Amino acid sequence: MDYKKHVKIVEDWPKEGIKFKDITPLMADGDAFRSAVDEIVEYAKEKEIDIVVGPEARGFIIGCPVSYALGVGFAPVRKEGKLPREVVKVNYGLEYGSNILTIHKDAIKPGQRVLITDDLLATGGTIEATIKLVEELGGIVVGCAFIIELSYLDGLEKLQGYDVLTLMSY
Repeated sequence: MDYKKHVKIVEDWPKEGIKFKDITPLMADGDAFRSAVDEIVEYAKEKEIDIVVGPEARGFIIGCPVSYALGVGFAPVRKEGKLPREVVKVNYGLEYGSNILTIHKDAIKPGQRVLITDDLLATGGTIEATIKLVEELGGIVVGCAFIIELSYLDGLEKLQGYDVLTLMSY
């Protein structure tokens, strides 16, 4: 399927000079969204996934239907202060500053095979931080899957050594 037909480019959002890739039209089209989720599920089946992990918020949107289709659980990665129980956390750099991501301390069991999902791979910082959280808990990241890759931001460089699926690239 040509997923790019279902992505709207929004000029100068969230700030001037940015061409935001809006996947909400893709999600609103049942056939397109199902096709995208199904492609990720097929990729994941080969990897014998035990659990899917996704960073907020669009990682939830992609990861939950994938985990459901695979019959495995889903673990959310959230910004600091959003998870109610004991967490592990990682501080990571952003273009202008830093952020902290967390996961419940008991979300991943040692040796579990993990698929990380998100809507977009840009600079790779969020996914790199998510990988650190999973691995700190003893999980094995066997794949990362994205709807979109912004190849001009070189996010794949931070994911060297990990298997990555992207459904479209800009």
